[in-house]
Amino acid sequence: MVTTDEKMNLPIGFAEQSRALLGEEEYKGLVAALAKEAPVSIRLNPFKRDKVSPSLNMETFESVPWCSQGYYLDQRLSFTFDPLFHAGCYYVQEASSMFLEQVMRQFVVDPVCMLDLCAAPGGKTTLMRSLSPDGSLLVANEVIRNRSQVLVENVIKWGHPDVVVTRNDPADFKGLEGFFDVILADVPCSGEGMFRKDPGAISAWSPENVEVCWRRQRRILADGWPCLKPGGLLIYSTCTYNIKENEENVYWMMEEFGAEALRVDVPVEWNVTGNLFNDAFPVYRFLPHKTKGEGFFLAVLRKEGGKPSGCSGNREAILHKRLRVIKPSGVEPGTQKGKDILPSHARAMSSTLPSGLYPACELTYEQAIAYLRKEAIVLDASVPRGYVLVTYRSIPLGFVKNVCDRANNLYPRDWRIRGMVLPDGIRVL
Repeated sequence: MVTTDEKMNLPIGFAEQSRALLGEEEYKGLVAALAKEAPVSIRLNPFKRDKVSPSLNMETFESVPWCSQGYYLDQRLSFTFDPLFHAGCYYVQEASSMFLEQVMRQFVVDPVCMLDLCAAPGGKTTLMRSLSPDGSLLVANEVIRNRSQVLVENVIKWGHPDVVVTRNDPADFKGLEGFFDVILADVPCSGEGMFRKDPGAISAWSPENVEVCWRRQRRILADGWPCLKPGGLLIYSTCTYNIKENEENVYWMMEEFGAEALRVDVPVEWNVTGNLFNDAFPVYRFLPHKTKGEGFFLAVLRKEGGKPSGCSGNREAILHKRLRVIKPSGVEPGTQKGKDILPSHARAMSSTLPSGLYPACELTYEQAIAYLRKEAIVLDASVPRGYVLVTYRSIPLGFVKNVCDRANNLYPRDWRIRGMVLPDGIRVL
């Protein structure tokens, strides 16, 4: 068991490490911030925002300064019972991690082949896809089976077709030498930046786990580096504070691989903290007593060589030969069922679904929740028979098959809301 400072409920080892890193006054500020309630933030889906934004009134919320689609909420919503959440209209994402937008905007201007190496649950994947130039291809990878299924769900709900989801160990990418223009390595870490949001992260922390983490991180980086093109970018990030998992790993990549750390333009008023190891290379750290968000660290590294050539050729065919692809790019149209073609749920979620392709039926909030629970619903008699796209606030939720006296619910069983009773005081967007 990790010994804790009873007053702050933080591991003694973490307290000693952080005092040495920040100094006594800064450490006191960090502890005071960790004692406060964590801010809640969401990021809107730009591919669906035009349909739903008139009724969202987002101008009443505070914007996340470094993310054009990010907003702080004044309190946590009942996301599970918000149909717009299930429809992929927004993603609940920690605000500090949205800083990835600044890297994308400043360095990714042409179509690229990208890899999100440790992608689940999909927050940074959907952010990268939202900001990538047209013609880009994004590969989102997650080695753990159950987490990869969550990743597929979130990618489908986001609705952009040009995302491939794979389930591979980072070592499996070694054979794709020079394949990717951009790699995001948001690596598993000791989770110090999540102490405020996840008490389990506190009990799981130990100096020994920090040692395990930085060694694992270097293995992941060493496995991923060969598949980055000469001149390509590796974006390294963690949700932890210590220099072993942050600056020391960046310095190791510079020494081991000849990587160049790039500077991101950051306004002073954002209060983003720089290098705590030495001033020889730029890195970006978010501390909750200085920035409104949780702990986060990011560095951008460029591989030696020429300029990346972009995403050309049939690259997905190569991916299918070399990797375990669990979701290809594009939108699955459906499956044959008797004489009918049963439309896929991905088609309903897709931002490319043509208007008017299917008859649509607008649901009330109560009907929408029943649908998301995969319960049978009854539609108005004027709704035509056959496959019908059900919507909430004009946003597609999925399909039903309308028959004579009921609508057969086609919502994916594994995605259904499992709570049978609506809690009191529900608040949604």
